[in-house]
Amino acid sequence: MLHILDATKCLRLLGKYSVIKQARGIRISNVFRESVEKLLPQKDEFQVRHIGPREHDQLEMLKTIGFQSLEELTKAAVPTKILYKEELKIEQPVTEYELLKRITKISEKNDVWRSYIGMGYHNCCVPHTIMRNMFENPGWTTQYTPYQPEISQGRLEGLLNYQTMICDLTGMEVANASLLDEGTAAAEALALTYRNSKRKKLFVSDKVHPQTISVIATRATSLGLTLEIGDVFQVNTSTKDIAGILVQYPDTTGSIYTFEDIVKKAHADGTLVCVATDLLALALIRPPGEYGADICVGTSQRFGVPLGYGGPHAGFFACRQKLVRLMPGRMIGVTKDLNGQDAYRLALQTREQHIRRDKATSNICTAQALLANMSAMYAVYHGPEGIKNIANRIHNLTLTLAKGLENAGNNVNNEFFFDTIKVSPKTSIETIKEKAIALKINFRYYEDEIGISLDETTTVQDVNDIYKVFSADITVEDICQNHSSNRNLNISHFVRTTPYLQHPVFNSHRSETRIVRYMKSLENKDVSLVHSMIPLGSCTMKLNSTTEMMPCSLPGFTDLHPFVPIEQAKGYQQLFTELEKDLCAITGYDSISFQPNSGAQGEYAGLRAIQCYHESKGDNHRQVCLIPISAHGTNPASAQMAGMQVKPILIQKDGSVDIAHLTEMIDKYRETLSCLMITYPSTNGVFEETIGDICFMVHEAGGQVYLDGANMNAQVGLCRPGDYGSDVSHLNLHKTFCIPHGGGGPGMGPIGVKRHLTPFLPNHPVINCTGNNNNNMKQSGAVSAAPFGSSAILPISWAYIKMMGPKGLRKATQVAILNANYMSKRLEKYYKTLYKGNTQLVAHEFILDVRDFKKTANIEAVDIAKRLMDYGFHAPTMSWPVAGTLMIEPTESEDKAELDRFCNALISIRHEISDIENGKLDIIKNPLKMAPHTQEQVISSTWDRPYSRELAAFPAPFVKGSNKIWPSVGRIDDIYGDKNLFCTCPPILPNQ
Repeated sequence: MLHILDATKCLRLLGKYSVIKQARGIRISNVFRESVEKLLPQKDEFQVRHIGPREHDQLEMLKTIGFQSLEELTKAAVPTKILYKEELKIEQPVTEYELLKRITKISEKNDVWRSYIGMGYHNCCVPHTIMRNMFENPGWTTQYTPYQPEISQGRLEGLLNYQTMICDLTGMEVANASLLDEGTAAAEALALTYRNSKRKKLFVSDKVHPQTISVIATRATSLGLTLEIGDVFQVNTSTKDIAGILVQYPDTTGSIYTFEDIVKKAHADGTLVCVATDLLALALIRPPGEYGADICVGTSQRFGVPLGYGGPHAGFFACRQKLVRLMPGRMIGVTKDLNGQDAYRLALQTREQHIRRDKATSNICTAQALLANMSAMYAVYHGPEGIKNIANRIHNLTLTLAKGLENAGNNVNNEFFFDTIKVSPKTSIETIKEKAIALKINFRYYEDEIGISLDETTTVQDVNDIYKVFSADITVEDICQNHSSNRNLNISHFVRTTPYLQHPVFNSHRSETRIVRYMKSLENKDVSLVHSMIPLGSCTMKLNSTTEMMPCSLPGFTDLHPFVPIEQAKGYQQLFTELEKDLCAITGYDSISFQPNSGAQGEYAGLRAIQCYHESKGDNHRQVCLIPISAHGTNPASAQMAGMQVKPILIQKDGSVDIAHLTEMIDKYRETLSCLMITYPSTNGVFEETIGDICFMVHEAGGQVYLDGANMNAQVGLCRPGDYGSDVSHLNLHKTFCIPHGGGGPGMGPIGVKRHLTPFLPNHPVINCTGNNNNNMKQSGAVSAAPFGSSAILPISWAYIKMMGPKGLRKATQVAILNANYMSKRLEKYYKTLYKGNTQLVAHEFILDVRDFKKTANIEAVDIAKRLMDYGFHAPTMSWPVAGTLMIEPTESEDKAELDRFCNALISIRHEISDIENGKLDIIKNPLKMAPHTQEQVISSTWDRPYSRELAAFPAPFVKGSNKIWPSVGRIDDIYGDKNLFCTCPPILPNQ
């Protein structure tokens, strides 16, 4: 009791002392403060939960690699010239419980009104079972891109369902597994038309959503294309210089027109036609594929994904079969496995950016896999009848709304519509606004008209309230009693007559019992972070904590339309302000734009900022972009998209940039140099001593430095790109800052810039997201459809920083470097680490060179990757950045036991390779070449392989027992899949 009283007295005294401190500037004695802290229980610090190795494990690991402390390792690994010697100027850490209280209060500052704004964003009813079992489930959120299909069959099947859904509803032949949003999908579509014909003129209907037009304009400017915007019914394609036309169906005002004649004329003149469309409307109206459209794009947001103030949402892209090899993004295909069974995989992977570099189809390196899977599951749950019922209910309410408004003396300016009308009110716009504000209703306001979009959540009472705003003394009940509309799409010439979603998967899961079991069955086919570490180099698969994820489901964050007045989004604005301040403190930059909704978009936005900066100085001729071959894989593709000329820079044997070659190239292109794109630490896993000198050389030649932020996990708290010479970086929040990868997306790639580039950050035609009014839209424009990108997942990164604090973030980086060096050291007797710095250390990742095994045992990197599945692990990054190698990044979240388990698996595999080399295992039929091994194969009555079943399935003691992970299919046949491209749900055979 005495101690408690003493503690209480100390606290009171401490409070009085704080007042004295503030008044007189007297410093409180550290001894006194420490005596108080000893009497109080220690806070449960989040960093202890986030960082994997315990303190005693860290000491043991440090001893293994020859160091006494993390600080000693840091000084050895990070160049002294760039080492940040201060503590990050961010808040001290809060506990998980304190954080949830704080973020909940912030979310409640967002004033969620009833929004009837539309413009491609609609509220919807997210089935609770999908929200809980997919969106909030780490078994669905923590996987990476399904590059290893044998342990990714669940999400691959879900994405194949998505592609089938898109093809069925649009009437197109093939679809990809999603793009980032509708605006970027439309820009990709028109870029495809340009690649197809090489014509440099594009035409966009003036009835396309304004944010889409802005994104397209930004892309067209970069590529040197001419963009014409106008009445699509007046377009003249006979000049045969237009690559593609884009129309909106239904258009941004809600009207529906037929484009069949336009399509016929365009095709006759060699022009492709792209249609931005609404999936739910296509449940009732004729699909674009039936009247000849070449490409369909849009968003699947209203299929069960929250508004989230703009994202993340899955954009869709579908096209004719003849254009499939020009189609951007990822596509899921059906192939066979070793046993001849159907299996799913990523098709046409040769389009990947790291292979084709600046010749790539697109710089898109991610999708919106998690959100695409949610939308697909929404269709699976509702089925064709349910989707049509939802569409009919919305349409009928809109018909009723229109009739009631007209009866009250207002004019509805659409002949045919689905869910959106444009109204000329009988009273003034100001009067309408006042009444709408009183009822907390948002409309879309034109100069003298009002747009109203209804959605799945709209009720009869909502429509009655809209009547009140328009001074219509009438109710829905009154209209329904004596009303039949000749605008009804179901009796119009627009009516859809073809079926959709006929595959059994969309007709077998009506009950919640069935849908839960189906989702769980898919989840069980995938390896995610809930099973084991995913050591993918350059991907940073770290902990995505529950506390970080929980705010993403708060209504204040999920239910906000992205185009509401800014004063209704005060919570989000506070979040953006605090996150920008923290990220600037971490990176040394002066401003952040949150608009880029992927790393690839961030690269593009950063390069656009650089180009606009040069143009503002009259240096339009600066178009050359130097890129070391050790840079991140998307860099060359992004530079090409930004209209730059890519020039590669060689590297030295130790993996660092060849300074002599860089000097030569800078001298050669001094007058036309735009920028250098460099990844730091390099993708080879090396901290280069010369990074400051490299930045100086580029600046001295009049160029800018773009530093790829993919490897920021090796820098946070240790060094800041803005300090050692970088002008702009994108930050992969889905890597360093804990947003989960979602099976291949979402991602988030905001850019940080130095002050001179701030005026050239992305803007937006609907919401001013830059905080200034200098009309810099004409210079940079929008790069994504939503003004602040995928806002709904930003609380994750905000929470991570707030809970880790300055010391926690620094220590996380140090432990990431420790873990990588510890693994490299443990494996050095068995595998060669390809690149090390001058101190014989790696950064946060390292590359194992396995190329010699091809000569000695006929074993390649892919064989080791497949064999790791039998040990319960996902493979490291395979054959990139160096062909025939494995790149490993353990992150700070994996503890020593897991690191050792993975190392033991690789060591065991090395012994298996030795057995092949020594003739103990067959050079063709061995556990590596035949991996992975399914349960069906192992328990089969026939086993004709020259090694035991036990070696196949249980190759190490730690694999046995309940932790065994069984791949659901055998090794995939990639060649068969590419030769027999099939990208929708396969038909069900009679015996199935």
